[in-house]
Amino acid sequence: MKSPASFKKAAAWALPYWTRGEAGRDTPQDLFRVLYFGWLVAFTFKVLGSAWDVSWHFMWLRDDLAPPHLLNSAGTALAVALTVIHGYTGYGVDKAALRLIQWGTGIFLIAVPLDLINHRVNGLDITSWSPSHIMLYAGTFFMIAGVVRGWFMGAPPGRERVVVLGAFLAFFLENVHFPEQHQEYGILSLGAWDNHAVYAEKILLQFAADQMGRPVDRVMMTGFTLPVPDYLYPVYAVVVGLSVLVAARLMIGRFGAATLVAAAYVGFRTVAWPLLTYTGFPPSALPFFLIVGGVLVDVAFLVRMPAVRAVLGAVGVTAGAFGALMAQNAVMGPVYGALMGQKELLGAPPLATSSAVWAGLGLLVAWLAIEWFAARRRPLPVPAPPPPVVTPATP
Repeated sequence: MKSPASFKKAAAWALPYWTRGEAGRDTPQDLFRVLYFGWLVAFTFKVLGSAWDVSWHFMWLRDDLAPPHLLNSAGTALAVALTVIHGYTGYGVDKAALRLIQWGTGIFLIAVPLDLINHRVNGLDITSWSPSHIMLYAGTFFMIAGVVRGWFMGAPPGRERVVVLGAFLAFFLENVHFPEQHQEYGILSLGAWDNHAVYAEKILLQFAADQMGRPVDRVMMTGFTLPVPDYLYPVYAVVVGLSVLVAARLMIGRFGAATLVAAAYVGFRTVAWPLLTYTGFPPSALPFFLIVGGVLVDVAFLVRMPAVRAVLGAVGVTAGAFGALMAQNAVMGPVYGALMGQKELLGAPPLATSSAVWAGLGLLVAWLAIEWFAARRRPLPVPAPPPPVVTPATP
């Protein structure tokens, strides 16, 4: 633990900065780094809590004060504090970044009581795609977008700028992909049921069955574990998830950026998998296909013309991502029945392969929109000064 002298020293350093100011004011570099490393800590708490949360809800009946919620709340509290600091002092953000952070934090804080009310009225949320949950994701979406912009606009060039930007974009990918975890956990829980192994406690299954007006049978389990159409998972993953990787490649501006952002997120999920399963929590399918998509995004950016690479990239990414999903599907099913000691990590929720057409078109539109927006925001070149007028010498 830090000594009182350390806290006094930190307070003496921070207090002179606690002055009212407009967004966009000059920010000392040491203060800028402290603020954004604070955001890294906040998002780390939120990601650790959310990673645990889905697994928790596939095992136990919901509890407002469940440990994953408390861990996520610690990150939210720090995020709120940082939002107040940015808003009051104006340090570390321009007006656009501040508005995004404030709107995102506000939406999230409004969504929290709405979600609690929803659970009080309706009991369980059978799906992570419910309106109150979507509000939580939307609030976090704008919050991280503001932080990404603030760091992108204010961090000095160098390795630290690139690494931290990549970390923020990996948090962004985690947030947009989060609702897909319902299907990633659901498919393995349904496979376990088919092999006479059950992850969830009996009170949770009975609660869900009573809510659906059915006995605890396979129809009820299917409604609980896979409550959305089969086309939603692949189309959303390709259009939304891979759009984040396109934006990451554009912002970082280096070959391999999209792949590394995808690998950072999938790597975190891969490390969390045994930590959860070997402590008794349900397993999930892992979205390895996002790494395939990241590689194809990076390859597409070798084409210099934005419109051409958007077309080629959308076709390639869609084919590659669906190919990876289908390969994962091929090994999915009864092999996931074992409650513990699961040996096979690959797997993916059911997917409607015909939806690849719509996923490809959606990604193409999103890719072109990102390219267009990035081109509009790119600073115009400064014109060269006119050559000096040379007056001929008088003979």
